[in-house]
Amino acid sequence: MRDTGLDVLQRLLAPEQFAKLAAIDNPEVHEFVAQQIQLCRPERVFVCDDSPSDVEYIRKAAIERGEEIPLSLDGHTAHFDGYYDQGRDKKNTRLMVPPGTSLGGDINTIDQQEALRELAGLMDGLMQGREMIVRFFCLGPTHSVFSIPCLQITDSAYVAHSEDLLYRKGFQEFRRQGPDARIFRFIHCSGVLSERKTCVNVKDRRVYIDCPDRTVYSVNTQYGGNTIGLKKLAMRLAIFRAEQEGWLTEHMLLMGVRGPGGRKTWVAGAYPSMCGKTSTAMIPSETMVGDDIAYLRERDGSVYAVNVEAGMFGIIQGINSGDDPIIWDVLHTPGHSLIFSNVLIKDGKPYWIDMGTPLPPDGLNHVGHWTPGMVGPDGKRVTPSHANARFTLPLRELKNTDVEALENPEGVLVRALVYGGRDSDTWVPVQQAFGWEHGIITKAASLESETTAATLGQEGVREFNPMSNIDFLSVPIGRYVGMNLEFGKTLATPPSIFGVNYFIRDRQGRFLNQRTDKVVWLKWIELRVHGDVKARRTPTGLIPLYEDLKRLFADVLGKNFTPSDYEAQFTLRVPENLTKIDRIVKAYRETVPDAPARLFEVLEEERQRLLAAQAHLGDYISPDRFGVE
Repeated sequence: MRDTGLDVLQRLLAPEQFAKLAAIDNPEVHEFVAQQIQLCRPERVFVCDDSPSDVEYIRKAAIERGEEIPLSLDGHTAHFDGYYDQGRDKKNTRLMVPPGTSLGGDINTIDQQEALRELAGLMDGLMQGREMIVRFFCLGPTHSVFSIPCLQITDSAYVAHSEDLLYRKGFQEFRRQGPDARIFRFIHCSGVLSERKTCVNVKDRRVYIDCPDRTVYSVNTQYGGNTIGLKKLAMRLAIFRAEQEGWLTEHMLLMGVRGPGGRKTWVAGAYPSMCGKTSTAMIPSETMVGDDIAYLRERDGSVYAVNVEAGMFGIIQGINSGDDPIIWDVLHTPGHSLIFSNVLIKDGKPYWIDMGTPLPPDGLNHVGHWTPGMVGPDGKRVTPSHANARFTLPLRELKNTDVEALENPEGVLVRALVYGGRDSDTWVPVQQAFGWEHGIITKAASLESETTAATLGQEGVREFNPMSNIDFLSVPIGRYVGMNLEFGKTLATPPSIFGVNYFIRDRQGRFLNQRTDKVVWLKWIELRVHGDVKARRTPTGLIPLYEDLKRLFADVLGKNFTPSDYEAQFTLRVPENLTKIDRIVKAYRETVPDAPARLFEVLEEERQRLLAAQAHLGDYISPDRFGVE
């Protein structure tokens, strides 16, 4: 009789570690762990059962093994990635598919059998001399229809520690669900490490995702976006499952915007990296449950959502005490676990670009000892901290987190969906779509943004990025747009859809908004959802009245919003909007063969409205020329 996974584990593991795995009644877990031990051949295996002593063991291991450096504040550490391992690797992140399968668009795929052969070669014995760590987490709150149990295997204590800050502990959830658990599986091998504990063979970096098999493989990398499996890598698995089951996995924040009379309205928002998503979630006057990934489900004709995570892996560049007081306070408060990655360290203190205080003349960063003007191995000037430097912390440490809502297994009722990218010349700061279909097509599916340092490659290129999710899709783009359209048809009371733009500029290239203005756009959205304010109807959407914005700027920010501000920011730029439609139509026609026909019809309807307005009112139309409804 063939040995079971549990039989194999009993031979391979120390009794104490075997007992922890045996306590979980799930043969799939046992088989997968046994397979990875036999392939990677670690020196020893540690199974974390989420007890305080086990969790502390991992935290200490990250320091003792040199993956993290203790800082002067108690509980705070710093981690460094290699020079060429500082962002998501789009080129080598691939979806494993059956032979002859194409997902279209920019979705990177590889034949499943080819990938498995390559992974077997790369991972063979790759954990020799190291300890394998086996961890259990849960995406979404536990004891919930949203819950997805996740098994993480890694040889990096840094990765295991990071996930402990970012996700809900899942050992007991695995025991509760037993053999019925529909799990996600993650295996990560750091590869050969340098003396600084950074990956040496980055040229062999691979991040392969097998959606039907619910498995993610990550090899020869340490950067969190490539290794923290439950984050964006798990998004592909969840999108694949959501498409089969009729719900949505979205790259969205979840925040509660406060309205009149103590009212709290939950808003979900999708923004590409470095486009204001985290800073929106962290507006000091409001509350939130998440800044990155959400699951959305229909219940009783409405949309409910949860934050997939329980922590924040945020970009630190630009975080300062004035604009980001809540995050700033946690970054400077001892007594809780917090990981800085790829910042500048001097005398046990972290520093980063645009933090609002002077940086030291030298220090330790991802290249070693840093001094101003130094040049890296690629000939580029090395900045004090990397542009994609990060911080990792539990959400419950932030004073604006609604902890009760965060852990509510029912989720929060979502009343508005907001989409925003980096757009210097087209979208006004805030506008409401005419309805679900119009919003999904012209705001969500037409989202564009300039590239940033969060992704390896050239910065500053305007990219087509539907729903801010193109990097993480595991189904064809057309089918994904169709998922969103179909989801709306199940809703008796769908959320209102809005487009925002924090990056609009004048013709001289000057920003027309300040960073703090975003709270006013959110406050107006909250009022619109409840029908408390009117709007002007333009060809592209519904925009605020000047009087309402003037009052909100005064009440919320103590700021004078002038008629000339309104004119500059909300003038309809017809040529730019027409050009945008051309770009979007071209992108779908050339790269999305399965795009819904209705998408092109709705975009053409918008084009005709713009052309009619242009013929009557000109290229650049003052907001006051549009009627109120």
